[in-house]
Amino acid sequence: MDPIFENTAKAFALKSDAELERAYFLFKLIANQPLVRIGTAVTNFAIKSHLPVEGLIRATVFDHFCGGVNEKDCIPVVEKMWEKGVSSVLDYSVEGKDDEDPLDNALAMTLKMLDFVKEKDAMPFAVFKPTGYGRLYLYEKIGEEIRLSPSEEAEWKRVVNRFEKTCKKAHDLGVSLLIDAEESWMQDAADTLVEEMMLKYNKEKVIIFNTIQLYRWDRMEYLKKLQKRAATEGFKIGIKAVRGAYMEKENERAAEIGYRSPICESKEETDANFNDVTTYILDHLETMSLFLGTHNEESSYLIMRLMKERGISHNDPRIWFGQLFGMSDQISFNMADSSYNVAKYVPFGPVRDVMPYLIRRAEENTSVAGQTNRELELIKKERKRRKI
Repeated sequence: MDPIFENTAKAFALKSDAELERAYFLFKLIANQPLVRIGTAVTNFAIKSHLPVEGLIRATVFDHFCGGVNEKDCIPVVEKMWEKGVSSVLDYSVEGKDDEDPLDNALAMTLKMLDFVKEKDAMPFAVFKPTGYGRLYLYEKIGEEIRLSPSEEAEWKRVVNRFEKTCKKAHDLGVSLLIDAEESWMQDAADTLVEEMMLKYNKEKVIIFNTIQLYRWDRMEYLKKLQKRAATEGFKIGIKAVRGAYMEKENERAAEIGYRSPICESKEETDANFNDVTTYILDHLETMSLFLGTHNEESSYLIMRLMKERGISHNDPRIWFGQLFGMSDQISFNMADSSYNVAKYVPFGPVRDVMPYLIRRAEENTSVAGQTNRELELIKKERKRRKI
């Protein structure tokens, strides 16, 4: 494959000199693990103490990684990227809550987003997190087949109802819906629920996408079981494939409780698992659609090469590539320029409520040193090209 990801002029075409300098500053900061630990602790303290730090956060990390505080605030970002052929997935990135009002608020926001997305070609997907619709503890009890109390039974019915309302509306509008994956100890219950939605709403085409985290060594087996069920019961499969977002938490819990970690033993194993599973999906496009959520250039090149070998067009509607807003622009904008289907996940929400998401982003980047170094390398290259 031609090394298209080296083209920084295309990758950073939407960034002003000032925005490029901010990106350079942020990734230099993220590359320093002790600074990230100190910075996240101070930020958490400041927010919990209601100190006036929102303006500073908004002008730095928030505006780099988020589209705005509400969906309308994101429109200028969405429209600018769409001019370069990059779609957007607006992601209400308020982390899961433990009481009912925020859960109902998350449902209302997702239903609102479905209407919003329907009207804009630049936004082909809507998205939500399972813990946005129900308590993690409840998913965990369901997955472990622990008997629920009467009040928990009623609570779970409300969770199922939130899923049902959202998936039915997505189907009725013809809008594709991505449902994120979370911690392994709640994922079995979420998987079961998402499969039921696929059975109902993916009869004719893929509307509902489940997410599989491929730093988990058991996900190929899960996918093949799902494929058998789909063949028997007559529905299509939508898969968003990602490497994963909860590795440290997963390994710590496994060590603490004393069970085998669900995480692959090395990055190399994770990469192989990711490539094997996504290749498998490419070989079964007659019944599957793939949203490839990756910042990994080698995996992106692999899928591009396999598409070429199989005679699959760059803009085949069954294959999408996705990256997070504020990261891996060399992949997003260069692939879009080559007519592949590309979408950026664009988080939004009130600054204080989105901070847990942003802190997780920073911590993940420090744990994947190659990613941060690559971002810095490309930003430096573009600064030199512009002679900033």
